[in-house]
Amino acid sequence: MKILKLGSLVILVMSLAVKAQLKSGFYSTSCPTAEAIVRSTVVSYFKKDPTIAPGLLRLHFHDCFVQGCDGSILIAGSSAERNALANIGLRGFEVIDDAKSQIEAICPGVVSCADILALAARDAVDLSDGPSWAAPTGRRDGRISLLSQASNLPSPLDPVSIQRQKFAAKGLDDHDLVTLVGAHTIGQTDCRFFSYRLYNFTTTGNADPTINQAFLAQLQVICPKNGDGLRKVALDKDSPAKFDVSFFKNVRDGNGILESDQRLWDDSATRRVVQNYGGNFRGLLGFRFDFEFPKAMIKLSSVEVKTGLDGEIRKVCSKFN
Repeated sequence: MKILKLGSLVILVMSLAVKAQLKSGFYSTSCPTAEAIVRSTVVSYFKKDPTIAPGLLRLHFHDCFVQGCDGSILIAGSSAERNALANIGLRGFEVIDDAKSQIEAICPGVVSCADILALAARDAVDLSDGPSWAAPTGRRDGRISLLSQASNLPSPLDPVSIQRQKFAAKGLDDHDLVTLVGAHTIGQTDCRFFSYRLYNFTTTGNADPTINQAFLAQLQVICPKNGDGLRKVALDKDSPAKFDVSFFKNVRDGNGILESDQRLWDDSATRRVVQNYGGNFRGLLGFRFDFEFPKAMIKLSSVEVKTGLDGEIRKVCSKFN
């Protein structure tokens, strides 16, 4: 396991203080093997299919953006949050359910599904050659899950101004925005979510002019006009399975896949962060992504959490008690 060396103590201290009710090692006495069980479960699924890693990360992100990090995304049902249009393609539910069933067998009614999801997302990043961090725990599970409440999720069509508003509503600034979107360094998307950029971006049918012309030709081969909209495309063309800074270099060079990602280069504030992570055209060194990403994840995973006597500890993650 790759452990973040430089600054790891700072991250640990911050994780202990970021939310009074959340703390690293929350289950050290009540269920000391909880984190190890989550880790081994994620490892087991990752070995079979490494693409489960971005799935778990996205699952946690989408959970936190609706009613906070309370496991509401895990509830099954036709009117539940997971069935919202913005949550199409979410995966990793079976990983969380598996870890939960194992933990319930030894520590019934102790560990929340929301915490299992937060830990699984952390482990998914680590297994993808990204950083690891002391994830604060102590969340409780929410009792509400409605697809109608998922309208505030970021969209691949959002300009930076709208992305900024949605992140700010959760207490996240421009630096957090760009850092967290950097999770697109791993994972895939469907042609249907960006093919309009290739053929009909304007009323005259032109391609998005911000796309690098050489890359545009490659994408048009992968996603032909009127072709299979479900065909998968890596969000990071250079190292799609490795958690690194190549995503930011792609955005810098006009090789972003999603419109919302490429637009980060259009805004002066978000462009500075992209430059710092990916290096600007003069090759200057910038922020360390592997140091900043854990800080942003700790901040995100503390959004509107339920602690103390709020919510519940579900017996099964896909349904309320």
